[in-house]
Order: sequence, then C-alpha cells, then structure tokens
Amino acid sequence: MDGMGSGQGIVVLASTNRPDILDKALLRPGRFDRHINMDLPTVIERKEMFDLYLKRIKLDHPYNKFSHRLAQMTPGFSGADIANVVNEAAIRAASTGKHVVSVSELEYAMDRVLAGAEKRSRSLVEEEREIVAYHEAGHALVGWLLKNTDALLKVHIFIDL
Repeated sequence: MDGMGSGQGIVVLASTNRPDILDKALLRPGRFDRHINMDLPTVIERKEMFDLYLKRIKLDHPYNKFSHRLAQMTPGFSGADIANVVNEAAIRAASTGKHVVSVSELEYAMDRVLAGAEKRSRSLVEEEREIVAYHEAGHALVGWLLKNTDALLKVHIFIDL
C-alpha cells in the first residue's frame, strides 16, 4: 500500500474476524487505520434475514410462522449461518423426497449448523455414553446457570472424530 497516492481514487477494504492476530504494520496510520466493527445481528435483524431467506423456498406454512421462533433460537448466528440453515433445510426436504420444507427440516438444519454433521462411524459403548452424557450435562448446567450467556437450545451426544 505504500506508494499509493490519495489522489488516485483507490479505496482498499479488508475484513477479518480475528483482529487480534493482525500484523501491527497493517494498522499503522495511512494503511488500515479506519476500523468499522460489525456486530452479529440482533434478534430483530435475524428475524428479517429469516423472512428474506424463507420467502425464497416452499414451506408448509407461511414463512412468518417460522421466522420469529428461528430468530429467537439463533443468538450468535451471522447472516451466513442463517442462510445456511435455510439452505440445509431445503436440501434435507429434497433429499427425503419432500416438495416443501416443514419444521422438522428446519430443526434438522439448526442441529446441523450448530453441531455439524452427525458422525456415525464410531459407536460408543454404554460406559462411554454415560461419561459423555455427564460431561455434556455439565456444560449445559454451567451454561444454564451463568447469566449473559446464549440460550440453551438442545444437548447432544455426538462423537467428534
């Protein structure tokens, strides 16, 4: 960026979700010295995004029946995450031979976006399942008791291989 004159009509933009690891040289005056923080969408903004994306697919009920509840269930979701939920729901419906998306496909898509694809390549013996269940219950309990945390939606026992 050195050597670029300000009269050349060139604007350079960049984005990151990890500003903590940027090289300090990038942030010197005259380089990327103007910072604009973009927060994740609020519940109202998430509802508007769900409205936008749900209007584009065939649903078994009016889109606004789903969008408010989905917005409440998705704290911390970005616009890309919301688009992904709707896309995953449509893919699930199509892959199961359905012509419309219902609440079951949307729930499946939420789980898939939140927890990733379920892996079935390794099954747990009963003793392992119990240990994992206690571990996950501990996470859930702490999340439930702490103030200012995202809502606890669901607890799963998935193996991450």
